[in-house]
Amino acid sequence: MLDLQKLMGQMQGMSEQLQKEAQQLTVKLDRAETIFYQANTHQALLCQQSQQFHDRLIFNCAEPVEPLLRIQAITPITTPHIVLATDGSQIAPSRHEIAYCYLINIGRVAIYYNSGIYPLLDNVPEVFYKTEDLYKARQWGIQTEQWMTLRRTVAENVALGNLAIETIASSPKSPMLAFTDGALVHWEFDEIPSDARSQLLPDILSAWDNLKAQRIPLAGYISAPRAAETTNFLRLEICAFEQPDCNTHCSAMPLDSAPCSQIQPLRDGTLWSRLLKVGECSPLWKSHARILQEYGEHQIYFCYLHVGTEIARIEMPAWTALDQNLRSQALQIVLAQVQKGYGYPVALAEAHNQAVVSGNDRRRFFAILEQQMVRSGLRNVTTSYKESRKRSSIA
Repeated sequence: MLDLQKLMGQMQGMSEQLQKEAQQLTVKLDRAETIFYQANTHQALLCQQSQQFHDRLIFNCAEPVEPLLRIQAITPITTPHIVLATDGSQIAPSRHEIAYCYLINIGRVAIYYNSGIYPLLDNVPEVFYKTEDLYKARQWGIQTEQWMTLRRTVAENVALGNLAIETIASSPKSPMLAFTDGALVHWEFDEIPSDARSQLLPDILSAWDNLKAQRIPLAGYISAPRAAETTNFLRLEICAFEQPDCNTHCSAMPLDSAPCSQIQPLRDGTLWSRLLKVGECSPLWKSHARILQEYGEHQIYFCYLHVGTEIARIEMPAWTALDQNLRSQALQIVLAQVQKGYGYPVALAEAHNQAVVSGNDRRRFFAILEQQMVRSGLRNVTTSYKESRKRSSIA
């Protein structure tokens, strides 16, 4: 049991530190806003530098594809439309349980607005227990738990694509949005070997191909974003060198002493909270994350949208973002979803609720598994002594 009394002194020190950081952040934010308006007058040059020296920068920098001052007001959709969403959860493998396996549960949601059709709210569980499911990734140095998480990401996207195809067959004329919780730029895939990626990424891109073929816009909603891709673009404006070649000029310096570090570690969401009003959307940006080199035609663009309760990052593939009609449709539905959900999209919240695996669900899962194992003739089906002792603690 946590001793809260012993934590009181540490909490006071933490509060003082956070207050100090907040004061420093205000100064950085004022400086970043000034630089933003300066960068607007040099945008073409900065974009050229970003493209030319992209591989020489020590920070990840996005590129604006619209004028920096092009801020658009978004009106929530009020006409009949459909929102599709998926989310995932899991039961992680444990060597202390009766069997070493894991489960992925995908929550699916299809909400039909102003149509009189009942929503779809369900989940699709799948258990993984075969040797190739549990140990195949070890050849790439990937632990089973990490592989399970990557497989869950794939399953969420595949389920969303399949759900969209099923839905459009019955409602071909209704505006629609395929919605995911989190990023479409799967940074985590860049951390694994290419052979492992080849087992995962093609399934995601294939699902997106189906969405593109049916002209169903796709958007990823990132709440409380922590990215700094747009503020990093401003670092080009204050670079002290004619050519922003970090590897040549600043590689020997500490990160916080480079000439362009004066606005770091300012996050994008913090900057756009200063620049956007409720219901307004930032200009469109193109991400240059390294993993996108394997995305083919599904290059990812993003913008920041002031939804009222926060600044949300909205990611879209090229075929949604660069199509003005599909982008407008997506953003209007996103804003309406947040308003209906009192600060967070309804469809994403419901997909999460469908997917989540509670502690009671976990116990029932292993109880059913134990019954099936006994019926199959297995003996001595039990948890480890450690797990048994933890469940019967006298504390």
